[in-house]
Amino acid sequence: MTAPTETCHDIAHLGHVEMLTDKFDESLDFFTRVYGLKLSGRDETSAYLRAWDDYEYCTLKLTRADTTGVAHIGYRADSAEALERRVAAIEASGFKTHGWVEGDLSHGRAFRFEDPFGHIFEIYYETNWYEAQDEVEKAALKNTASSFNGAAPRRIDHLNLLAADVTEFRRFMETCLGSRVTEYIQLDNGRIGGCWFTVNNKTYDLACTEEHGGGHARLHHVTYATDQREDILRAADIFLQNGVHIETGPHKHAIQGTFFLYVWEPAGNRVELANAGARLILAPDWKPVRWTESERKKGQAWGMKTIESFHTHGTPPVKK
Repeated sequence: MTAPTETCHDIAHLGHVEMLTDKFDESLDFFTRVYGLKLSGRDETSAYLRAWDDYEYCTLKLTRADTTGVAHIGYRADSAEALERRVAAIEASGFKTHGWVEGDLSHGRAFRFEDPFGHIFEIYYETNWYEAQDEVEKAALKNTASSFNGAAPRRIDHLNLLAADVTEFRRFMETCLGSRVTEYIQLDNGRIGGCWFTVNNKTYDLACTEEHGGGHARLHHVTYATDQREDILRAADIFLQNGVHIETGPHKHAIQGTFFLYVWEPAGNRVELANAGARLILAPDWKPVRWTESERKKGQAWGMKTIESFHTHGTPPVKK
């Protein structure tokens, strides 16, 4: 696997994820009181949440539903002109499009499209910057977005989707979003078992790994970043105190090198806290790091063995 010949700069960053929950009140309490996100506002069906240093009004849109999983993934374009260029590329790509949709409390109009595995994406440019709603919310330092408390994740970091064919998903990401691959897993049978993508200098903003449960359009997890590893250790105690299901961690991933902790929110969606340290991809000609199947089977860089549910659990659950 080689790097694209030319990096696309039309997409600025991962903007938000819309997560579905069939236990809305319990999920909202978890994300605000325990996980440490801030409530920017609400409408009839959704709560708009953000981490303390996310500049946008919303990075997690929590929506009441009769199921779980992800409703859509939003990326912010670099400019209004970049948005139009990407829309033209997506329309010419052959991938399924849903067209333009009106915005919501957090951003303006957006163009929606779909990967071959049922995940819906949107790109937008016009966005609402967060403004502190009271004195308590105001940051002591004017170069940060707001104050913080609780487990205190700093910003949205990435999400992980599941797909039956990671190679085809890679083609979708490179074609539609101009993403590049930073690391990947090469299985012994020739298939790609997982790819990690970025649209900027972060090591990754989206991962796609093989679907092992026979599901469709499923979510593996959504991740927020902390300042320090110690924040994650403190969060583990907060989760323990509040009866949250800690699935695995804290450990360190070999792939991408992040220090992590995975838990399930009340409806069963997996969420992560992660700290990548100072690692960035600055080289314009970065060559994707290849991990073999045997290397991947060694598990994490260090820590306990990966729990089996990490390879099988996704949302929504697969009906038996």
